[in-house]
Amino acid sequence: MDRKIPKEIRQKERRKSIIKYITVAGVVVVAIIVTIIMMQDTVDVDDLEFCTVDVGDIEASVNGSGKLVPAFEQVITSPIGSRIIEVYKKVGDNVNAEEPLLKLDLQSAQTDYEKLADRVEMKRLEVEQQRMNNITYLSDLKMKIKVAEMSANRLEVELLNERYLDSIGSGTTDKVREADFSCQSKRLELEQLHTQHNNEMNVRKSSLKMKELELSMLEKELAEMRRTLNDAQIRSPYDATLTFLSNQVGAPIAQGSQVAIIADLKHFKVECEIAELYASRIGVGNKTRVRVSNQDYEGVVSNIEPTAKNGMTAFSVQLENDTIKSFRSGLRADVYVCNGVSNGVMRLKNSSFFKDPGKYVLYVRDGDELVARNVELGVSNYDYIEVVNGLKEGDEVVISDMADYNVPRIKINE
Repeated sequence: MDRKIPKEIRQKERRKSIIKYITVAGVVVVAIIVTIIMMQDTVDVDDLEFCTVDVGDIEASVNGSGKLVPAFEQVITSPIGSRIIEVYKKVGDNVNAEEPLLKLDLQSAQTDYEKLADRVEMKRLEVEQQRMNNITYLSDLKMKIKVAEMSANRLEVELLNERYLDSIGSGTTDKVREADFSCQSKRLELEQLHTQHNNEMNVRKSSLKMKELELSMLEKELAEMRRTLNDAQIRSPYDATLTFLSNQVGAPIAQGSQVAIIADLKHFKVECEIAELYASRIGVGNKTRVRVSNQDYEGVVSNIEPTAKNGMTAFSVQLENDTIKSFRSGLRADVYVCNGVSNGVMRLKNSSFFKDPGKYVLYVRDGDELVARNVELGVSNYDYIEVVNGLKEGDEVVISDMADYNVPRIKINE
């Protein structure tokens, strides 16, 4: 026969069940809370770089990239086709002006030079011979003219005598006529000699000038060949450092091919590139700041290429101090070209997140949280970025790269 369970026992069992359900529910709630906390975006404060928005001046600039190159560099080419027979230097050597770098085979070129020198000497002798022949021939003509003048004078005297004798009745008309004919004939002969002398003088002068011109052309050709032979000695044109040299003995060298490069590695300039979009904002003479190995150096824009290539415009910067011992050819540089000043603007410290003026999402500190804010940034220089809107003075802004975060709020772990 079943017994009835006392009321006290049933209430006790009911309380145990309620406590059990409450405990389970509490554990579930705690687990959910812990999971939510663990899923919330957080960041360690030590991983962040903060900057406080302030008000000040910004010397606006546009950014470019560049590299250090020697301020003076010269490519040495072979003026003739030849081959290398001796090498005197190696890459990296310091060379003095007129110091030989290598020797080319110049035997064939030397033979051609000597042949041309002989032709020049022969032409010079021809010119001298022509000059002497002209003097001799024209002197003979002048002598003939003098003889003809003397004969003409004698005949004129005879004509006067015959006319006198005829006037006193001692002569005859025929003799007068004969003397007059002889006198006129001699005058015509004298005139012909004068004309011949003038013509011969002009012709022989032109002929001599033509030969002298031929001689001058050969002398210029000889001088050019002499210069080519001198250049083929392959010497350094000035004190510099050898940065390239064709050093394979016996190797053929084509005319005009590069055989050596020398550079002045004590002085440097910066060859730079900037986006074509900003090319109009730079000009020759603009002040620049060049950052090399975390060191800043002053300079000015010295040259701008007139054409763009692959969307980039090239320009050169002349450094105020271009003899820094730590400089090496090829070192990368960040270049900031100044093009104006903005006074009394809100500004942020420049950092790696900034690329170009425009709209950005930046995180502003609000207690123990970071709040995303839409911000518009303007001009910049190597130190500061202009804040157009979206921030106010005193805001503490994260300037670290936050590209991995795309949430409105982030918890800060102190």
